[in-house]
Amino acid sequence: MFDDRSAAADEHASRVREMFGTIAARYDLLNHLLSGNVDKRWRRRVAKRLSERLPATGARILDVACGTGDLTKTLFEFTGAGVVGSDFCRPMLQVAASKIAQQASISFVGGDALSLPFPENAFDAATIAFGLRNLASVRKGLEELRRVLKPGGTVAVLEFSRPTVPGFNLLFQLYFSKLLPLVGGLVSGSRKAYEYLPRSVSKFPDQEELAVLMREAGFDEVSYENFTGGIAALHLGKKPASESGN
Repeated sequence: MFDDRSAAADEHASRVREMFGTIAARYDLLNHLLSGNVDKRWRRRVAKRLSERLPATGARILDVACGTGDLTKTLFEFTGAGVVGSDFCRPMLQVAASKIAQQASISFVGGDALSLPFPENAFDAATIAFGLRNLASVRKGLEELRRVLKPGGTVAVLEFSRPTVPGFNLLFQLYFSKLLPLVGGLVSGSRKAYEYLPRSVSKFPDQEELAVLMREAGFDEVSYENFTGGIAALHLGKKPASESGN
């Protein structure tokens, strides 16, 4: 049974890696186009919230599932911290590296979010934006984020969630399931990737459910903030100060 689960997880990861590799060249364009550029504002708010929780000097941040590096870059611009972006999709990392040349405080490392290539207690903060729902195991992904955090470190999870404005949820679902796959498919050449997006969001825990999962994964002081009427939500948590690792 264990081998079957591992094989399923590997197959899931392979599909996701291939899908994102296919759309890497148009990924940024479509993110900004399909969100009306609101995704940029969301990332700035994540960076601002983290900047309030970091040490004054020498802070290190890990941006997991960094994709093309938009959040990685924003984190550095807002915090001045050393930032490491990690992703398992090489075409995405190549785009990220091309956007952030000649910046010694930012680096990119290939790595699987379920088995991060970093030691325990290595970072003051860890982020994952629109990547947690793509993992074969949300719980294991959260545990890995906790493992690499220093005791007292902060995790920030930015994900699509459930709209909270009355009547807005139906409009959002229509846009997500109908218009987004059409436009995304035309521009990227891969309608399949943009049909996957609404399916993955529909299966992902809502705001309260994700908060519960974070607490179960060992985070304290878990809270969340809705963005744009709950289209997305930022969840924050803290690795217990008494904990030195798993």
